[in-house]
Amino acid sequence: MAGREPYSPKSRTALVLTGTGTAGAYHAGVLKALTEAGIRIDIVAGLGVGVVAACFAAIDGAAPLWKPDGFWRQKGVAGHYPWRRVLRWLGTCCAAAAAVVAIPLVLLALGALVYPVAFLLRLARLNAANALSDGYAALVHEAFLPDRLLAWTAHLALAVMLVGLATVGVAALRGRMKGRYREHGGFWWRALGAPLSAQEAIDFWCLAMWRLISGGAKAPQPDPVQLSRRYSELLSDNLGQPGFRELIALVHDLDARRDLVMAVLAQPYRASFFGRRRPAAQWAERANETVDLAGADRDHVTDALAAALCIPVVTPAWPVTFAPESYWQGETHRLCDRPDAIFRLLEEVQAAGAEQVIVVSATPAPTEAHTLRDPRIDGRGRVGEWLASRDTAAMRDALAACTDQFLNIHVIRPDHNPVGPLDVAGTHDSRSDRPVPLAELIEIGYADAQREFIGPVIGAADGNA
Repeated sequence: MAGREPYSPKSRTALVLTGTGTAGAYHAGVLKALTEAGIRIDIVAGLGVGVVAACFAAIDGAAPLWKPDGFWRQKGVAGHYPWRRVLRWLGTCCAAAAAVVAIPLVLLALGALVYPVAFLLRLARLNAANALSDGYAALVHEAFLPDRLLAWTAHLALAVMLVGLATVGVAALRGRMKGRYREHGGFWWRALGAPLSAQEAIDFWCLAMWRLISGGAKAPQPDPVQLSRRYSELLSDNLGQPGFRELIALVHDLDARRDLVMAVLAQPYRASFFGRRRPAAQWAERANETVDLAGADRDHVTDALAAALCIPVVTPAWPVTFAPESYWQGETHRLCDRPDAIFRLLEEVQAAGAEQVIVVSATPAPTEAHTLRDPRIDGRGRVGEWLASRDTAAMRDALAACTDQFLNIHVIRPDHNPVGPLDVAGTHDSRSDRPVPLAELIEIGYADAQREFIGPVIGAADGNA
């Protein structure tokens, strides 16, 4: 996107990463290209899964995201965002009950195979014909006696369904024991909750962060609070050193109904960003939407990561208890991602002093005529299409509104991305009629960064130098 001035490595630069789920693999490829080209980045800002790459890049740890044995190439990524256990178990019980009920129907359907075979045997004048047909008839007669097949299949199907209902009841009881008693709604909604789980993704990336911080040492993973403090100390103590960058993460507070900006910034931007140099009324307004991860709120780094991985509606929100001395005075709020918050994130990087921005999105630009994709009919695919559509529309509006706020804005995004936000195990590309693994997104991101930014922008800047 054209800007008021050409790109300059001397200007304060922010890298903005946005997207959900599989977009993180695309971010890894872009980071690889920018690192190899030696692009100077002062601030890394993340939205959604972009918070993962931002957290890693802020402490000079982006390389493990794209390496051949890197995190986005590991099998554990395929386990992100599964259907929640209670739903999987309830679905298994329903399928088992249906299979039990179908046993008599299957037995009757065998007649369509047995009698033609018996007829062919009669034509061949073989004695086995009568034995086969008579044996099948006797089996059907015996099975359908009142105290035989129909009786035990009905009892077994009922038992399986009762197990499923008991599972739902246990889930509802556990929800109340874990403090979900504040929730309002019927028994079924309390038990079933959101359809997908973000816990697997949260656990995976918290462990990945610990491996990065610990340098591969075989030390047990600390609790989330200690992990947050270790990360905050590492970043705060090394700001200004090569490879270390300021960090901004944006999540949404469902209870306060406002976005929450979590950041680690260097002076002089830190004081102005968090409103400490503003009048008291303005400071209070800013304090309720910012979290200083380098100060008293350093315990919330993992909360920022976890909340960013929670997809609104389809996964449970992430509960965060603020410190008693904070603005929220010990309240517990539910945090999650807001997929269309790119405009707010650009506002925040401008407040942090960014003069030029590189925006990275894994969703292609809006489609043109005769370029529509085959619609998805599976649940995860439909949710993924909705997320990608919102991200694309929000990107268009944000770029149009922020053009005059920066010296220049550069966008890196694919022309075609067959992998949906929730296709963590890869997908099939109908355009090329071939399977596309998730790891291929890393290569696509790398190629797009070279083609859309490093070649035309950095090359042109070097030529004019």
